[in-house]
Amino acid sequence: IASSFFLLDLLRVYLRIMAATTTTSKKINTMIFGFVILMTTFTLFLGSCSATIYKVGDSDGWTAKDDVYNSWAERKEFHVGDSLVFEYDRNLNDVTQVSGALEYQFCDSFSPKAVYNTGHDVVTFTEPGFHYFISSNHAQCELGQRLDVLVVQDPSRPIPPPPTPSNIFPFAKTYKVGGSKGWRVYDSDFYHKWSEEKQFHVGDKLLFEYSNEANDVLEINGHLEFKSCDPTSPVAVHKTGHDLVMLTEPGVHYFISSKIGHCAAGLKLRVVVAPTPNVPKLPSTDLLTRWLGAAFGSTQAHATFVFDLVLRLANYVSANYVRSRQN
Repeated sequence: IASSFFLLDLLRVYLRIMAATTTTSKKINTMIFGFVILMTTFTLFLGSCSATIYKVGDSDGWTAKDDVYNSWAERKEFHVGDSLVFEYDRNLNDVTQVSGALEYQFCDSFSPKAVYNTGHDVVTFTEPGFHYFISSNHAQCELGQRLDVLVVQDPSRPIPPPPTPSNIFPFAKTYKVGGSKGWRVYDSDFYHKWSEEKQFHVGDKLLFEYSNEANDVLEINGHLEFKSCDPTSPVAVHKTGHDLVMLTEPGVHYFISSKIGHCAAGLKLRVVVAPTPNVPKLPSTDLLTRWLGAAFGSTQAHATFVFDLVLRLANYVSANYVRSRQN
C-alpha cells in the first residue's frame, strides 16, 4: 500500500513538471526520462516487496542445538533477494559462510567465503544454489550450529540479460591452462607451479584443452573437495575438450579431473582471482549531470523535478529500511 501511494505521489510530481515544460523537445525528453525513472522505481519496489527476511532459528536465534536448523530450513523456500538474520551473542559466537558440502559436513572453517560477527548479521542471497553456514567454534558446529539452505531464482523476478563481457572486462586475459602441455596428467606439481606464476583477475578466462574421450574438467566448491579429489558435488562440469571458463568472482577457484587417478596424479588446478583492476572512468554523477544538462537544459522546473524525485526516493527507502529492521 505504501508503495502504491508513493508511486502515485511520484506520478503527480512528474505530471506537474510536464505541465510546466514549454517546448516540445523538452516535453519529449522529460517524458523519456520520467518513464525510465518510474519504471525503474516500480521494478525496485516489486523486488523489495516480494523479498522475505527470515530470522534464523526464529525465537531461538543462532545457537548450538541438535539438528534444529535443518528442520527450520526445510519448512521454507528461499529465493534470490531473500535475507537471513542471524542473532547471537557476539562475544561467544559468529557466523561463518563456507564454500562447499564437505566444509559444512566436517565443520571446516579453514577457508571461509565470509565471516560475520556483529551479533545481528543480515545476509542477502544474491545467487541461486546451496549456501552453507557454520559456527567457527568447532564444538558448537558439531553440536548442530550449522545451516544449509537451497536458494532458487524467483520466477516472478525477471533476470536481465548479462551485458557483453568485453564491455564489462575490457582488460581481461585468456590463459591456456598448462600452456603447450594443455590439460592432462603431466606432473604432480605442474599445475600448481603454472598458476603460481600468474596473477588472475575477475573477467579473465581459462582455456582447458584436452581429449574429451579421456578427460574432463570439474569446477568444485572448496579446499577439502580439492584436496581429496572429491567430484561428487561440482559447481560445473566441462567436457568438450575445448572449454573456456570465465572467472566471474574474486577468491579461490578449484578445478579437477573426475577421471579415476588423474586428480590424484596432479591433474588439478587452484587459482586465486583478484578483483578487476581499477579502470579510470568518468564519475557517474558527472555523467548524469551532463546528460540532464544536454537533455533538459538548466530550467528551474527540471531542477525541481530531479531534486524532488531524489528526495522522495531517499525518504521512502530510509523509512522502509527502518521498518524492515524493526520487523
